[in-house]
Amino acid sequence: MPEPINQAQAMRYNRHIVLPQIDLEGQERLLNARVLIIGAGGLGCSAAQLLCASGVGTLTLVDDDHVEVTNLPRQVLFTDADVGQYKVAAAQQKLNQLNASCQIKTYSRRLDLTELASQAGAHNIVLDCTDNLSARLATNAACAVSRTPLVSGAAIRFEGQLFTTSYAPGTSCYECVSALTGNPDLSCTESGIFSPVVAIIGAQQALIAMQLIAGIGKPLLNTLQLFDALSGQWQQFIVPENPQCTVCQG
Repeated sequence: MPEPINQAQAMRYNRHIVLPQIDLEGQERLLNARVLIIGAGGLGCSAAQLLCASGVGTLTLVDDDHVEVTNLPRQVLFTDADVGQYKVAAAQQKLNQLNASCQIKTYSRRLDLTELASQAGAHNIVLDCTDNLSARLATNAACAVSRTPLVSGAAIRFEGQLFTTSYAPGTSCYECVSALTGNPDLSCTESGIFSPVVAIIGAQQALIAMQLIAGIGKPLLNTLQLFDALSGQWQQFIVPENPQCTVCQG
């Protein structure tokens, strides 16, 4: 049974609750929600911070990497003192300080496809905050098994990318995006990344997740959104379902 909001929570999240689109019911949905975040880098730090502060009940963070000094300009949950620690451990500590009522679970290792699919099915929504194409495709395949909504984000240089799918009949998935665009597997180490871009894309991932959980607004499904930080402009492209897709049409 979903837990009802209590008086202390009603006071804490008052600025959400006074919004008629959210109200008590929407905030209760957030408080009872479980969000799986794959990747605790720049995108994951930004998204997790906002979801935790906004009252999402449970966050599960998955990342096998350690904090490095080169991460600090854009991975906003970490400080110099965290260098060398597992990212999920450092993030858990910071998020607990931000909102002690948010339950933070962590995996400091990569999950295989079976584990990933099981975790996706145990959560309301999945945020793909990884930094490589193979991980994004694996996360998409895992979410398709349980049809758990997926918000996929990516950032490189001055460019950001967003794609959201619910795996409902007639919708496309990230495999369809990859087949359509080719999605070259670029690395921030080699290509560079402008720090605010990951914060913007991560924040958008949190926004979309909260819209889907609370049932507000009109999140753009089956739409590839591209952000250009040099112009500040967004472009949107409808991604049609691929009848030959082995993931969403299998």
